[in-house]
Amino acid sequence: MSDSCCGTTASLELEQIATSGATSALPVVVIGAGPVGLAAAAHLAERGQDFLVLEVGEQVAASVAQWGHVRVFSPWKFNMDAAAKRLLEADGWSEPDPEWLPTGAELISDYLAPLAKLFGDKVRLSTKVTAISRLGYDRVRTNGREDVPFLIRLEGGEELRARAIVDASGTYTSPNVLGASGLPAYGENTVDVDHALPDVLGADREAYEGKHTLVVGAGHSAATTLLALAQLEDAQITWAIRAGGAERTYGGGAADALPARGALGTRLRAHVESGRIQLLTGFFAHSVTRSGDQVTVVSRDPSGAEQSVTVDRIVAATGYRPDHSIAAELRLDLDPILGSTRRLAPLIDPNQHSCGTVPAHGVDELSHPEPGYYAVGVKSYGRAPTFLMATGYEQVRSVVAAVAGDWEAARDVQLDLPETGVCSSSLAAAQEQRVGLATGISGGLLATPLPLATVGATTDGGGCCG
Repeated sequence: MSDSCCGTTASLELEQIATSGATSALPVVVIGAGPVGLAAAAHLAERGQDFLVLEVGEQVAASVAQWGHVRVFSPWKFNMDAAAKRLLEADGWSEPDPEWLPTGAELISDYLAPLAKLFGDKVRLSTKVTAISRLGYDRVRTNGREDVPFLIRLEGGEELRARAIVDASGTYTSPNVLGASGLPAYGENTVDVDHALPDVLGADREAYEGKHTLVVGAGHSAATTLLALAQLEDAQITWAIRAGGAERTYGGGAADALPARGALGTRLRAHVESGRIQLLTGFFAHSVTRSGDQVTVVSRDPSGAEQSVTVDRIVAATGYRPDHSIAAELRLDLDPILGSTRRLAPLIDPNQHSCGTVPAHGVDELSHPEPGYYAVGVKSYGRAPTFLMATGYEQVRSVVAAVAGDWEAARDVQLDLPETGVCSSSLAAAQEQRVGLATGISGGLLATPLPLATVGATTDGGGCCG
């Protein structure tokens, strides 16, 4: 029987765990087998650290597979982790052409699937983490918590223990709402709303062909979907954004350091100026109602002025937000605006930075008051859309070095990212001749070239960078 409110017997058992060295013998658990999660596994493997990767999907990089038809606008050299490459090359793997732009499906087949295969049963698929805590400790209890293992609860009742957590679970399954002001539009949950990057020219073609589609959002995902829809000759397309103009989405054009990103904005602008895509500015989705087979979306701007559009389908390309609910019993220090750590927030703030201007950062910026827990990759950025895979790779290199006790390496963070406005578009031109415009859809976006509009240089990319 306990002789105190906290339980003497239980406290003694926890002290024995903490002093026995049992925690240090436990694996590091990586949540998510996407690009950043598998990069973390590669660094752990190189350093001889025991690890286990838990992936909720039925395959590695399950979220990437959802946009497998999309060709990213950063070349292979920015999309592969150095430790992962070393492990793969030691196994006889041949590196893809570093200057060319892969689809999501190619990222998996040519890089991530072979990498995961190296780790064997250390990668567990169809494994959903439902909660993380400390063994015997809730969030309130302090004394000795850093010395006991993490407790990881899985769907189905299984529980695991770990000495550290690298949470690379991403944000793909928690998209932002369609409505303005961060709130769902009235009726939003009563109609079908497609989220970013549907396979318009492939598996989902029948759903969009001959239909009027409203695309809401000002980032690169919205632009990619709009350009795909423009290839459907009988499709009517309306694009709605809250801003008063689309310059942010159009981006840096020919002056962009990622040429395919610049070409994306240039082609989109041409479609808007030709009337192929109808642009609605100052659009704040307020309500959604179904009328027969169609849906009417009403905008109400901050002044109370309304406008509406009636369509067959809605694509909400409004970004993503992190879901920290599995870590509710951990001590997280989250920025109240972005949902990243407080130290990281000013470095990635989309009001101040584009993808290419985010400075190098690592374990110090990613640490929480909960020792040993790190959210990495796009989840670490919260609601900021300024993430590049290369940034995530440097994050996990730093975090794994710290977990291994090599603090000198952990704090030696370095990152070489492409900044808007510093290189030519020769790569984009060459790539387009080979496989088509590499801005979103595997195999190219346009059968015939559009006239190119002149676009001024800007440092605001307006969305995720690939």
